[in-house]
Amino acid sequence: MKIVIQCAGSKNAQLPGSGFHTTDGRLVKFVADAKVAPSSGVYTYARPDDLWDGEHTWRERLLDYNNEAKSNPLHLLPAYRLYKNKAYERLVNKFGINQVFILSAGWGLISSDFLTPDYDITFSYDKEKPYVRRRKSDHYADLCQLPNDGDTIAFIGGKDYLPLFCKLTRKLTGKKKVFYNSSSAPALGNGFYPERFPTTQKTGWQYTCAQALIDG
Repeated sequence: MKIVIQCAGSKNAQLPGSGFHTTDGRLVKFVADAKVAPSSGVYTYARPDDLWDGEHTWRERLLDYNNEAKSNPLHLLPAYRLYKNKAYERLVNKFGINQVFILSAGWGLISSDFLTPDYDITFSYDKEKPYVRRRKSDHYADLCQLPNDGDTIAFIGGKDYLPLFCKLTRKLTGKKKVFYNSSSAPALGNGFYPERFPTTQKTGWQYTCAQALIDG
């Protein structure tokens, strides 16, 4: 069984200066709307699908980096270690690094060992940080690194992430089990099987659900 869990806003601290830089040496932080991001003395802001050299996108550069980097000179963290909550590491420790995937609002459906730069992109509205919200009309060339091997896929995530999960996995042949915690099951279509996770917890319930999977 493959496990897919949504990403998180809280990230672990990275080494100072780690990550991609622009051609003129500025450190890049990825957001949903770089045009309205506040000025920063530390970062310059960009979207994942912005061009970094006038020809290629940052997403393409990240793919090339993952394919070519052996010593990881930019000190990027693998996805399962990027997020502060320990549930990601626990899932990897239990099921194996090749069985755990993360649904990222910035990058798509990525493997747990995918070297991932710092980003602040979410489907949720934050009035204090409007530049982090990804809208339905925004263009993203989302990755889908989940193999089409017929294995069952279990998804743990909130309703805001469900449309992206369904879009990226609809053509995969494996059974898709979707955990949810609302009072009514989401309408997902053929191949998707909603299963309610019984809890009164509203915030962070996906981590409790992940621990329940770990515990069997």
